[in-house]
Amino acid sequence: MKKLMLEPTSKAQWHSLVKDAMASSGIAIDEELECYLVLLLIRFTAEPDLLTKALALDYLQSQNELGALKRDILRDVGDKCLLFSGLFPGQAQRKRTRISYYVNLGQSAYGALADLATTDFNRLYGELREKFVPLMDVLLATRSIYGDLSLLTPVEAQELWSDTGSQQAYRVLQHVCQTMPTLITEINLFRNLH
Repeated sequence: MKKLMLEPTSKAQWHSLVKDAMASSGIAIDEELECYLVLLLIRFTAEPDLLTKALALDYLQSQNELGALKRDILRDVGDKCLLFSGLFPGQAQRKRTRISYYVNLGQSAYGALADLATTDFNRLYGELREKFVPLMDVLLATRSIYGDLSLLTPVEAQELWSDTGSQQAYRVLQHVCQTMPTLITEINLFRNLH
């Protein structure tokens, strides 16, 4: 467990936390995505109500919009899904859904945004879609580097690992079960056969 070191600014604090999470999890993301993640975290702290809306409804609403408004809605949906799945995975359980629901919705939003964005941004949003799970894993790791391994229940970790290949969920399973997740997969396969 690492001690939290306070930085002089909120940006430096989030940047330090993301760097620490990347190092502890062994997940490398490129500098552009790292910057995006830090700016998203800063934006979230400045807008605490960012996570209060129904994401699927916002995604559907984006289909009726045009131009900048459509892009803003899709970006917000992708960003919120990234925050829910990485920082607040317990929200999925409270809403009686799987964490992978947020992963899939966020990837869809970033993918639609990549198709709409100008050439300057379509590559960025395409990368956010492709690297959604590693970015989520970095956010999950921000909690575990300070000793919070209970962020995911064993069932949530198994589902998330099975649904998305999440490395952080795999680590939680290893820690909790003291065994390889392949055993859990074999048990599930056995159950499905009978």
